[in-house]
Amino acid sequence: MITRCIATAMTTLALLAPAAPTAAQDATRTAWDAPNLQGVWDFRTITPLERPEELGDKAVLTAEEAAAFEQRTLEAQNKDLRAEEIGARRDVANAYNQFWWDYGDALTEDHRTSLVVDPPNGRIPRKPRERNRTEAAGAPMTRIPAGPEDRPLWERCILGFNSGPPMLPSAYNNNVQILQTPKTVVIFNEMVHNARIVPLDAARHVADDVRLLTGDARGRWDGSTLVVETRNFLRETGFTGGGAGMRLVERFERVDADTLRYEFTIDDPDNFTEPWTAVIPMTKSNAPLFEYACHEGNYGMTNLLSGARADDAAAR
Repeated sequence: MITRCIATAMTTLALLAPAAPTAAQDATRTAWDAPNLQGVWDFRTITPLERPEELGDKAVLTAEEAAAFEQRTLEAQNKDLRAEEIGARRDVANAYNQFWWDYGDALTEDHRTSLVVDPPNGRIPRKPRERNRTEAAGAPMTRIPAGPEDRPLWERCILGFNSGPPMLPSAYNNNVQILQTPKTVVIFNEMVHNARIVPLDAARHVADDVRLLTGDARGRWDGSTLVVETRNFLRETGFTGGGAGMRLVERFERVDADTLRYEFTIDDPDNFTEPWTAVIPMTKSNAPLFEYACHEGNYGMTNLLSGARADDAAAR
């Protein structure tokens, strides 16, 4: 039902939108002479969001270093290269064979060591969290969900883990479709059917007590760059680490016929010590978006809860 409704809305937008540029027109401008960002854009990359600590202040790799980094990363991500000593547990953890994954196979063209460009160290300035007993024992920080409603949004098939906002490269479905009218931009991720409809009318944001999973977005043009400011998030945002107080500013700029520069800045004083910025290049794609058949209430959630109850019983 959700997919059908969104498909209908997108069809309506397509019918209402003014005609696309003709062959005689500049493809980088719309028929109403706005910057043309329309199309499907691919943002897969194996460049990490944060710079690996061992790289220190090294912001860019040489061609040789980049090739070695790519090889190591692809081998580490390959789900078909299972360590025999871990056995069946490794099979379950990997879930799918390598065929099903689509991380990409290369760093960004400029060989950056992180998508984060500010702070200059390429690291997200997270606020320190209170350590729990599990962390004290040497395990990574985890937060045990209080119940099914407290499971992550991507796990419940409500929002995809790379559609955000902001959008981030991930395991697959690393693409976005942008549609435009003179007064509206639609940012559509087929990762649990997330279509953000962004008005360009400079209207004020909704009242502070109105909260949305993907926030309240307002867009404007800054020269040839689309600037989208989003606030009024719920606690359960699609971005892991953000919260209700997050203010997100995204910038979309068409660099050339085949490249879109996507930049976002997160300002969330409750969770980060300072604002931080990432830049992700996107490449024009001729491939269509396919439905991501995931819905809340699927068998995955039933199995997760059944397994958790089995662990509870075993611990008694």
